[in-house]
Amino acid sequence: MRIFLMQRWSAVALLFFLTLHMVVVHYPPGHITVDRVLERLDDPLWKAIDIAFLAAVLTHALAGAYVVITDVQRFNVYRRALAWVTVIGGALLFVYGVQTILAF
Repeated sequence: MRIFLMQRWSAVALLFFLTLHMVVVHYPPGHITVDRVLERLDDPLWKAIDIAFLAAVLTHALAGAYVVITDVQRFNVYRRALAWVTVIGGALLFVYGVQTILAF
């Protein structure tokens, strides 16, 4: 049940973040220049938003992948190991993504 709720809450967060992403990055008001993009990437608020977006994407994707893989009967015996692989892989991806976001 926890995975179900995690995926549902991350889906709600993704609705917000994807809408914001589309409006700001792909269809911004006015003309896009390199200066505007660099200004946005330098803002700590946008870095926090990007990190939260990353967390929502990873939670949603990894929870979905875990549920799909453990739904197959023969992988059911590896459920605990797959859970740990998912958590550790997600943490590593999150750290890598945060480092990339903070580098700008």
